[in-house]
Amino acid sequence: MADIDSSLLLFCKNVKPEQTVALTGECADEIFGGYPWFFREDALNSGTFPWSIAISERQTLLHPTLSKKIALKDYIDFRYHESLEEVEILDVDSKETAEKRKISHLTLHWFMQTLLDRSDRMAMYNGFELRVPFCDYRLAEYVWNIPWEMKALNGREKGLLRYICRDFLPSEIVDRKKSPYPKTHNPTYLSKVKAMLTDIMHCPSAPINDLLNRDYILEILDTNGSSFSRPWFGQLMTRSSTYGLSLSSKYVA
Repeated sequence: MADIDSSLLLFCKNVKPEQTVALTGECADEIFGGYPWFFREDALNSGTFPWSIAISERQTLLHPTLSKKIALKDYIDFRYHESLEEVEILDVDSKETAEKRKISHLTLHWFMQTLLDRSDRMAMYNGFELRVPFCDYRLAEYVWNIPWEMKALNGREKGLLRYICRDFLPSEIVDRKKSPYPKTHNPTYLSKVKAMLTDIMHCPSAPINDLLNRDYILEILDTNGSSFSRPWFGQLMTRSSTYGLSLSSKYVA
C-alpha cells in the first residue's frame, strides 16, 4: 500500500519508545461494515472485489508484452466467484442482509488479511506489538449473524458499534465522519518519490522497464499523476501511492 505502509511504519517507530504493546481499532470496519463499498451502489454492483473495481487501469501499468500474457481479469473473476460460493445465506436473511453477507465475506477473507499482515510487519519491524481486539474470532462470529439493518444502524457505517460506544466515548468521537488512514501528504515526500521514479524510468537498462509500461509511467509523472486518478483500496490511494508501488516493483526486479 506504499505510503500507507510507510506512514504506519513511522507511527510505530515513534510510539515504541513509550510503549511496547498497544491496542488498535483495526478490523472494526471489516467486522461492523465501515467501508464505503458497503454502501456505494457502483461497488456493490461491480461484479468484482468492491475495493478494486478499476482493474483495466491497473493492468495498463504493466509492460504491454507482459500484460498480454497475464489474464488478470480472468484470475480475479475466478477468485471472486470462488469466494462467493463459500457464503452461506440463512433462510431468515433479508435480501439486503444476504447481499451484505457476500461483501462482508470478501472483506473479511481478502481485504482484512492485507491489513493484518501490514500491521504486523510495520509494528514488529520496530519491535512493537499491535493487538487487534476487534479481530477476536468470537466477536467476528457473533457480529457475522447480526442483520445488516442493525449493523448499519441509522444508515451509518459501523452504526451499531457507534451506538454501543455512546456510553464509553464522547460524541465528537462516536459521531465523527469516517476518514481513511492518514497518508503521507507532505509535498516533499511526493516530490522525492517522483524524482526517484523519474530517474529510474529514464534509465533504459533499468530492470523495471521489463515489468512496467514505461511510456504510461512517464505520462503519469509528466502530468503529476492526473492521468491516473482512480482510487485504489476504496481510499484515496493515487499519485504518491502509484509512484511508491512502481518503486517497489523496481526492487522486485
